[in-house]
Amino acid sequence: MFTQAIARKPGKNFAQGLTSTVSAEPPQFELLCKQHNTYLETLKSCGLEITLLDPLPDYPDAYFVEDTAVVTPDVAIITNPGAKTRKGEEDFMAPVLAGFRKIERILVSGTVDGGDVLQVGNHFLIGLSERTNKAGAAQLGRILESVGHTWATVEVGAGLHFKSSVNYVGQNTLLVTADFAEHEALSEFNKIVLEKAEAYAANTLLVNEHLLMPTGFADTRKQLEVLGFDIIELETSEVRKMDGGLTCMSIRF
Repeated sequence: MFTQAIARKPGKNFAQGLTSTVSAEPPQFELLCKQHNTYLETLKSCGLEITLLDPLPDYPDAYFVEDTAVVTPDVAIITNPGAKTRKGEEDFMAPVLAGFRKIERILVSGTVDGGDVLQVGNHFLIGLSERTNKAGAAQLGRILESVGHTWATVEVGAGLHFKSSVNYVGQNTLLVTADFAEHEALSEFNKIVLEKAEAYAANTLLVNEHLLMPTGFADTRKQLEVLGFDIIELETSEVRKMDGGLTCMSIRF
């Protein structure tokens, strides 16, 4: 059960962050802040205490805090982000997490983004992507093993991060895009496979018996309802324009 979440306010220059998305409407700062605040209030309603950090003006993507750390019950692992423009964000997160956990770090030869790391019980799935390399995954795996966890790597052929396409939604079930429906590393799990038109909804977040999902994906919601959790739909239009989603905007532990 999660009790804590760390988040960071978006900066006014957030639209200068990395994105592959082409949108007819430019990202809107005031609307993003409104959606971000609703997201935080929802986490609070799920029982989490929020540590809210100030923007980092030199890092327009810094409100996507999840990429800077992987937190287990025993240790907080500070990552080495895979995008050059995001390197340095992790140094601002380390002292915050040091107040909660022992700190370990991914060293320079390896890169890891938290968005590529999915925890399912005691097991961690580490996506190998443009942002997370084999050296980083191996370092992360060794740290996880040292505190009693198991791990496996998964090649990410499409999407920015592994959790853009795969997330755990409880009851030994993964919510996955079609690209991961038959992936060998995920064979032990039940799967809800999304239609291509609803692929963005794969970034759904399980928090203390609640499923937080992006609004507007009726077919996905219908499939998730069979799990019996409380489902909360949240508007994510502005973070979506920046290749982001619900998992990205907090570190939960």
